[in-house]
Amino acid sequence: MPVKSFRPLTPSTRYITIASYDDITKRKPEKNLVYTRKKTGGRNCYGRVTSRGIGGGHKQKVRNVDFKRDKHGMEANVIAIEYDPIRTARLALLQYKDGEKRYIIAPVGLLVGSKVVSGNTAPPEVGNSLPLKTIPVGMPIHNLELTPGKGAQMVRSAGGAATVMSRDEGYAQIRLPSGEIRKVHQDCFATIGQVGNTDHENVTLGKAGRSRHRGIRPMSRAVAKNPVDHPMGGGAGKTSGGGHPVTPWGVITKGYKTRVKRKYSSRFIVVRRDGRPMKQY
Repeated sequence: MPVKSFRPLTPSTRYITIASYDDITKRKPEKNLVYTRKKTGGRNCYGRVTSRGIGGGHKQKVRNVDFKRDKHGMEANVIAIEYDPIRTARLALLQYKDGEKRYIIAPVGLLVGSKVVSGNTAPPEVGNSLPLKTIPVGMPIHNLELTPGKGAQMVRSAGGAATVMSRDEGYAQIRLPSGEIRKVHQDCFATIGQVGNTDHENVTLGKAGRSRHRGIRPMSRAVAKNPVDHPMGGGAGKTSGGGHPVTPWGVITKGYKTRVKRKYSSRFIVVRRDGRPMKQY
């Protein structure tokens, strides 16, 4: 999918780039597979702001994406490639032989008219979902489960792809897009191929309005605030006080480790994303 740029006739079009959407074959989603997304404004159930910089934005419909792929052995036909406003990847609309329609994440190379299937006996082809124990080593995968039967939780964004490194003692070692190598149970399902819409990383918003359409509000810099509002506020001239960058509540923002040292899932991490082996406690 190419990315469009514009002649700089206005200040915003000097930098703005947009997706061409040439791969979209169907404009309106399936009514039975969507529901209206309720806006939170970054507020919790008590009405208190827990996530700053959230509010407004265009009204969106949430697509019910099938991350479990539990119709094993039943072949499905790809009848459309659609846009999803709340995720970076494209969606493929499947129609099974029994007439049921479902959405899945569209990988690279999956076109209208393609056939996909899931299950233990499914061939390792693009769009097919099968357990890690039957996926050849070195093959790119996405939509990876962490717990067998729970549904895909990892590698779902545009352009993402993990790699099966090896298998041993009931677990497969997977290299994730971040560089982390992690053990995943061999009964967990994954989908063959790389997530589509690979040019998403080349899209530049170019103006504040496109962020507002996404529900992202502007935020003031810490050093521009008063001391009563932020630890880095105040001072004569432009200064941050000489201290380390912190949040409004005093928590260090750069280099401060927030992961729990004795977290249960640490035992499944073989190599961290920075290339260092995971220290086991």
